[in-house]
Parts: sequence; structure tokens; C-alpha cells
Amino acid sequence: MKILLASILVIPLLAQGQKPQAATSAEPAKPAPEEGIPVTSQLVISKCGACHTKDEKGNMLRISWERATPEGWEEAIKRMVRLRGVSLTPDEARSILKYLATYHGLAPEEAKPVMYYAEHRILDETNIPTDNVRGACTNCHPMARPLSWRRSPEDWKYLANLHIALYPQADEAFRLGISAGGFDEDRHHQEPGAPLPVDEALAFFGKTAPLKTPDWAAWRARMRAPKLTGRWIVSASLPGRGKFYGDMEVAATSGTDDEFTTRVKLTSVKDGSTISRTGHSLVYAGYAWRGRSKGTPAANAAPDDLASETREVMWISPDQSMAEGRWFWGEYQEFGFDVKLQRPSADPTLLGADRSLLKTGSQGTRVRLIAQSLPAQIAPADLDFGTGVTVRRIVSHTPTEIVAEVDVAADAVPGKRDIAFGRSVLQSAMAVYDRVDYIKVTPDSALAHLGSEKHPKGYQQFEAVAYQRGADGKVHTADDVELGPIDVNWSVEEFYSVYGDDDKEFVGSLSNAGLFTPASDGPNPQRKFSRNNYGDVWVVATAKDEKDKDGRPLIGKSYLVVTVPTYIKWDQPEVGQ
Repeated sequence: MKILLASILVIPLLAQGQKPQAATSAEPAKPAPEEGIPVTSQLVISKCGACHTKDEKGNMLRISWERATPEGWEEAIKRMVRLRGVSLTPDEARSILKYLATYHGLAPEEAKPVMYYAEHRILDETNIPTDNVRGACTNCHPMARPLSWRRSPEDWKYLANLHIALYPQADEAFRLGISAGGFDEDRHHQEPGAPLPVDEALAFFGKTAPLKTPDWAAWRARMRAPKLTGRWIVSASLPGRGKFYGDMEVAATSGTDDEFTTRVKLTSVKDGSTISRTGHSLVYAGYAWRGRSKGTPAANAAPDDLASETREVMWISPDQSMAEGRWFWGEYQEFGFDVKLQRPSADPTLLGADRSLLKTGSQGTRVRLIAQSLPAQIAPADLDFGTGVTVRRIVSHTPTEIVAEVDVAADAVPGKRDIAFGRSVLQSAMAVYDRVDYIKVTPDSALAHLGSEKHPKGYQQFEAVAYQRGADGKVHTADDVELGPIDVNWSVEEFYSVYGDDDKEFVGSLSNAGLFTPASDGPNPQRKFSRNNYGDVWVVATAKDEKDKDGRPLIGKSYLVVTVPTYIKWDQPEVGQ
């Protein structure tokens, strides 16, 4: 309790730029050298003005020198409520969030590179400039977290000070830049006068994520209310389930220009099953879609039930003609559709195909194309798959579908192909290949969580993807061609890390569709020392039809760690309500 109280008491000093006794070498902040962004919301002024004082230009301390995504501002509002005692009704909190995320938000061009953070995607970040910055910042959170903000140089320093006040481990990371790889003696004994990792990070953020940018200046001028009502074409894909296509009807909510209701119907390309969903969404800053939707789950629905309630995070193009993002669900946001929306057109429009690969020398292969506004008459010459692929005949067609038979020349050049119908082009929609050289299991390393009634499980969906060696003739190089998912048999193998490893027997089960279900949490009397059911294993995909040069089935593996539940979580679900 004394430690918590001390942390709370130091925050008012931090807000005024006073530095606590800590390792950061950042000098006390000087008066802001640049103009802030005036706050015009009377609600923000009345609720926040007691601490964030307002100057004669309308600038409020800290707030006027910061911009962020809806998730960033929501987290800041929650911190003020928890640590500073700010009293807000739900409607007031929602209104403040709308204002800050719109008028102190990010431009679309600034937000797009870090959308994966709001979409809860797991990926290897390539936006970390140095090991020092990595050690100072990304031990605790992704790089996308600070890059979801824009601040003045002084405000970046305030943020570093706040970290030291709230998180004891930040001091060590800021001084030493200790990375996940462990302690580095060479970096510990730095040259006299060399910048500390925290100073290197602050210099990077001050340059890369400043308060004022040309993109923000341009967006402030052109920002407009989202005009999204009407019909949209939806293209979606889900690992393990394949592709889906359908329509979304968007209707405005009475009395607002940034809230909408939605009705979606999707059809599976694989088996023709349909999904109907209804939802509600908000759009911040004219482009940042945050919403929720759900279908009608079956009784005793499975964790991966497609009718589950999802959170929707999408980026709307500045011209409001398309949108893309992720609709996700699960205790760890492990399930999710990759979604694209586009406005319908009176012109014929190709949306997708039921297959992703064509083998050289194959004859009469049927390809089903999903489309919109197709004409009454379609001839083989209307379709173009590129050189070496001939459309033999049109088997059938409707206004929304074409079934064609195609022949592939034995000497057709392997690689990704566009599919064209008139002016509509599906870019890199089909891969021509001579053989499958290897398969990858995605993700190639993964984490699943044990669970119980109190702590729900964290699942993991795997998918096997085929690859061709590419133009250089070598496998596992940059020019390899991704051919798409293929049929495999799934199994689990032991990852031997200690003598007598038996994790395979206890960590969980893998379905025929590649869905891993972890075991229950808690001591297991069947295990040695009654250990929990944690462990690490190989998830193995064995191709049903594809073989290597020696006639053996192709195999791919993914490394899976099954661990205990995450007992404390930091999340922002309210931005979509």
C-alpha cells in the first residue's frame, strides 16, 4: 500500500516535468517549443481542467501536446479515473473519447502502419531501429504501442518519467537496455557520455512520432463525417475455414453522424454455409472503425463458433470507398476474420476464387470465381489468367459467379497470376506451379493457454500453406511463391527439452482441422510431481497428396508452447461500444 501511495503522489510532479530520482538522463523539460492543439470541448475542459490547466491560447497541459488512436486515449482516460479519481459517467467517458480520438487523433496515413496493434495481430515487428530502443521499450509492450501516439519532445520525456514512477523495472531497462536475450555486459559498461537507451529511444520517438506532421495537417483540413450508409461488398478469410463473401448493410444511428448499425451475410466458398451477423460501430476521426457484431451462437457453442461476438477494428480509406481490418474474438483474441469492404459498382467486379493454385500441364481444371454485376453473356475470351493459361470454356455463370475450365501449358511460367475480367482485376489471385517444394505451418511458433472456469482457455488455430521454390530454384528464399492452404493430416509430436519429456500426453488436443484445444489448468496428479499441464510440443502437418523428390509426404512443423493463463490483462474493449 505504501509503495502504491508513493507512486500516486509522484504523478502530479511528473505532470509538471519534475524528474524523480531515477536513472534516466533526460533533462527536466523546458516550456513547449511548439504550439499545442487547442482543446475546444467544454466537457474535456470541465472534467480534465483541474489538473490539465488551460492557457490563454486554449491549450491544456499535456493534452494539447498529444495525439493518439482511440485505444490510446481510452487507456489514458482509464488511468485518470483509477489513479487521479476523475469521476465520469459512461456517456461522458464516451463523449470525451470521441472528441480526443477525432480532434487529437492520428491521420489515416499515421494509423495504418500500426493497425496490427489495435487488431490484436501477433507478428514480428520490423519498426524497431536499434537494440537499445528494443531493450528500453519492447520488453514490456510492442513497438506499436508508443508509435500509436504522437507527442512533442517534452511530452515524450514526461512519458519516460511516468514509466519510472509506475513501473520499477522500467528504470533498469532505460539505463541498461536489457533485451529479452538477457543482460549484456558490453552495454552495461557504456562509454562516458554515451546516450542511455532511454535517451536513444526518446530521440527516435521525437523524430519519428512528433506532434505536428504534414499528414496530420492535411487530414485536419480534409477530415469529414463518415458517409457509410448503404450496401458494401465483404470479402473475408479465416484461418482453417477459408474464404467468405457477402454483403453488409450499413445504417446511420439516429442523431449521430459517426455511429452505425450493420447487418452482414457471408457465404463460405468452401462449403456454401452462411453466416448472418448484426452489429454496432463507431467511426473516429472519419476513418477509424471500432465496433461489435454477433450472430446467433448454437447451444453449447464451440470456442471458434463463427456466430461469436466479435470486436471489429477497421481502417477506412480517406475517400471512403473501401475498408480493411480484423474482426476478432476469443479470450486472447486468437480467432479472427481478415476483412475487406468495398463499395458495389455497376461494372463487373471480381471478388475472389475458390482455389489459389494451378499446376502446369493440368487440363480442364475448374475454377469458380465470385463476382458482382456480371453481364448476361460471358465468353471464354472475357477471362484472362495470363500467358500459358487458356480458358477452355465457361461451364456456368450467374450475376455473382463464373465457373470456368482452364488448361495450363506444361511450360507455363510459375508464379503469381492476376485474373482479369474486363477492367476488374484480382491481383496475384492465382499461383501457377510445377510442384510443391515444401509446406509451412502458420503460425510457425505459437502460444496457447491452459484454462479453467475462472480463467478461460487460449486456443490456437493452425494452417498448412504450400510453397514453390521460386525463380532462383532454391527453397526458403525471398522469391519463393506462396501457393495457399493445402489439405494435410494433423498430429502432435514431443519437443524433447528435458529427460523423460511427456508434454505431448498432457498439454491438449489437436483437431482434424488444425485447432489446438489446451488442457485444463491446475495440478495434474497423473504427471510427475503433480505438475500443471504446461509444456512444449511440435504441431505437425503431413500433406495428403504432395510428396518430396524421394516420394515421401511433405511435412511442416510449428513450435507450440502451452502455458498457464494470463492472470492480468490490459485491454480496451469499450471503444467499440
